[in-house]
Amino acid sequence: MTTATATAIDIENIRINGERLWASLMELAQIGATPKGGVCRLTLTDLDKQGRDLVTRWAREAGMTVTIDKIGNGFMRRPGRNNSLPPIMTGSHIDTQPTGGKFDGNYGVLAGIEVVRTLNDLCIETEAPIEVAFWTNEEGSRFVPVMMGSGVFAKAFTLEHAYAATDTEG
Repeated sequence: MTTATATAIDIENIRINGERLWASLMELAQIGATPKGGVCRLTLTDLDKQGRDLVTRWAREAGMTVTIDKIGNGFMRRPGRNNSLPPIMTGSHIDTQPTGGKFDGNYGVLAGIEVVRTLNDLCIETEAPIEVAFWTNEEGSRFVPVMMGSGVFAKAFTLEHAYAATDTEG
C-alpha cells in the first residue's frame, strides 16, 4: 500500500475505529477499577505506572516514539514528512480522582492515539508530526497544586516547586 498525503485523500471517508477506541478505554479502566464502575488511579502510584506503561505500549505499537520529561509528563510522537515543524498536539491525563470516572482525561489521551492508529491504517502521512501528551498530576487529588505536570511544562511554576509537593503520607 502506498502512503497518501492528507490533501490527496477523501477526508469525509476517514473513520475512527470506534470499537478499538472503546476496547482501549475499557482496558485502561480496569487498572484501578472500583466496585461501582469508576476508577481510582492516583498519580505516581503503582496503578498510575501500570496505566502509563499500557498507554506507552500502545503508542509504541502505533509507531510513536515516547519520551518522559523530568516531572513525568509523557510525549508520544508520530513523525511527519517535515519533522522540523511544530507538532499537532493533543492529549490529557490518565490519573484520576479517588472516585474518578473511566473517561475523564483517559479519553483525550486514547483518542489521540486512535487518530494515529487510524492514520497508520490508511497509510496517511501528515506534513507535521503528531504528538499526544499525558500530563502528570492533572487532577491534583494526591499532590497540590493541580495541573502540576502541565504547569511545569508551561513554566507556570518550577520543577523544584513540584518536587517539593508531598501527599498526606509525606
